Amino acid sequence: MTIELDKQVRTTAIASIQRYFDQNMEESIGNVAAGGLLTFFIEEIGPAIYNRAVADVQERLQLRLSEIDLEVHEEEFAYWRKYDQAGKGRRS
Repeated sequence: MTIELDKQVRTTAIASIQRYFDQNMEESIGNVAAGGLLTFFIEEIGPAIYNRAVADVQERLQLRLSEIDLEVHEEEFAYWRKYDQAGKGRRS
């Protein structure tokens, strides 16, 4: 699966890389070089981040699924219990 960024996200990311170089490195980085660096990070590191995110979502969904019975559970054979508890049992 190829990880792709929207055009606006890619443009913003490239500008962020350029700003990082301007503020933290001795040399600036041009638009083309920043784009190449971004592509490298997406292709090389992006899948590891993506896979971790998928694993995190799976873990959260499994937790939610394991608790769903608590949210939607209905008591079985409760008709007579409501009368017994109220002390109004029906007598024939």
